[in-house]
Amino acid sequence: MEYKSIPDMIRQQASRYQNRDAMRYFNTAGAIESKSWNKMTEEFTRLSQVLLEQGFSVSDNIGIFSQNRPEWTITDLAILNIRAVVVPFFATASREQCKYIIDETGMQMLFAGDQQQLDIALWLLDNTATLKTVIVYNDTLTLADPRCISYSKYTSGKMCAPALLDAQQQQATVADLATIIYTSGTTGEPKGVMLSHDNFLYSFSIHDERLDLTDKDVSMTFLPLSHIFERTWTLLIFYNGCTNFYLQNPKEVIQSLPKAQPTLMCTVPRFFEKTYDGIQDEYHRWSATKRTIFRWAIAKGNQRIDYKKNNKPLPFIINLQYKIADRLVLKKLRQIFGGNMRSMPCSGASLPIHLLRFFSATGVFINYGYGATETTASVSCFKTDRYEFESCGSIMPGIEVKLGAEDEIMVRGRTVFSGYYKKPDATAESLTDGWYHTGDEGAFTANGNLVMRDRLKDLMKTSIGKYVSPQKIETLLNQEPLFEQVVVFGDNRKYITALIIPVMERMVALAQKWEIKFSDHKNLLQHEKIRAHVLQRIETLQSELANYEKIREFTLLSEPFSIESNTLTSTLKTRRRAIEMQYATIIAGMYHPHQTTGELI
Repeated sequence: MEYKSIPDMIRQQASRYQNRDAMRYFNTAGAIESKSWNKMTEEFTRLSQVLLEQGFSVSDNIGIFSQNRPEWTITDLAILNIRAVVVPFFATASREQCKYIIDETGMQMLFAGDQQQLDIALWLLDNTATLKTVIVYNDTLTLADPRCISYSKYTSGKMCAPALLDAQQQQATVADLATIIYTSGTTGEPKGVMLSHDNFLYSFSIHDERLDLTDKDVSMTFLPLSHIFERTWTLLIFYNGCTNFYLQNPKEVIQSLPKAQPTLMCTVPRFFEKTYDGIQDEYHRWSATKRTIFRWAIAKGNQRIDYKKNNKPLPFIINLQYKIADRLVLKKLRQIFGGNMRSMPCSGASLPIHLLRFFSATGVFINYGYGATETTASVSCFKTDRYEFESCGSIMPGIEVKLGAEDEIMVRGRTVFSGYYKKPDATAESLTDGWYHTGDEGAFTANGNLVMRDRLKDLMKTSIGKYVSPQKIETLLNQEPLFEQVVVFGDNRKYITALIIPVMERMVALAQKWEIKFSDHKNLLQHEKIRAHVLQRIETLQSELANYEKIREFTLLSEPFSIESNTLTSTLKTRRRAIEMQYATIIAGMYHPHQTTGELI
């Protein structure tokens, strides 16, 4: 079916599903409430008319700065419905990050979630040139500033005539700009990825070919809606007539899954890392007999998967053994995900094969894939009946992928963005004849599946899918007179860490001032008072960084990096990969890996 816009798609689905649940969520008392397709459409249409009455229209940039909640999507659809442009902010973004985006987009209105976002929004009202109004979703907050209005009050305000909105919608085309999503640049300067309605609608159509979604499915909206992955997936769920269950606090996901009982949920590798660690903790408290049964059941699950992923029929004896394993163990493991989970798309960072195999063995399909904001999410993903754990799946229908210089993954197709907002040089660097240069090194398997090997761009991506510029953090910390060299890490890891070479003369001076006794420099750097002082300096310097950019652990090194040790180039730049290899044990220690004794599961 052809659609003129994303809201047009929603309206046509609403005419079909009417009073069925489109949205579910937990209310303040923890009970489940819902909104029907008709109610959702009515609410975003009303907000559209209020926005038009207030003078907002085509190509105006309007921000959403909130945790996940139904109002997020309703606002998203309302803004798109008047042919304006949605600019999302991560709910944890710092005020400086928000200021940069508001200043560049000339934003006049921002929708904010809770107190944390309101506090930053109040600062932004006074420290940006264009922001005039903040609409606050949480109606319980005190709004002393007249520039801040509660969502309920704003949406009950004066609406434009229906004919004005109809005329606006009649002029809508799929080429209209839908959103500007900001991602980090290699120097720390964010870049706004421009995506049209056509980018999204074409993405929905090719996912519909690849995936087996039905209008009976319920998806938990767990990852931030400000991220391309969850936003595209959420709208895809509506494209297929499914129900979205909105989770406002992602930290409550494990407790919420048994209550919501979704059949689908987008995830990132970090989710599986934490869940696996929890299972391991339990495993090592069990008796030897119970552990033996558990390992046998996982082995049978893996045997089944080896047939399933190659689209081969399951032999009778293996099928029988799997059913026994499922009854004894695997079904209970699936209860962690609510009991009804059948598919969990996963992307955003590298997912270790042992985790992919383990959770697949439990009977939940982990649909691992590769994509980017610039490609409206998926470039490749697993097929339900054929996949390779060593890859990121097969290329999506209608999308072209080739390898360029240095085996760089290059993508072309209708999901590829039009450019970076107000950054023609960055656009020209990333787009050539319609080909998007991803900055990732890749390869193809013998079966034609895509493998992402490494990052050619010097950007880190944590295991929760957040891009981080190491240069930005290192430049910030190198302002500290006590630090001579700083190298940060965090690619495909849980959080950011740092190796710091201090200026030893200054450290010795501090030791003398505080009357610290030490045998050598290494001993001095391990002293609790020295470490506490360094931590205090780090926390002060990174106070304006987003939480996911902040250094969580650090190690002080007594020996500097050098050309001789191959940790510095001839121009005295740090060799990040060489340092990571030479200090692998120390770096691993900063992530407190789960220590196991006896068998590994």
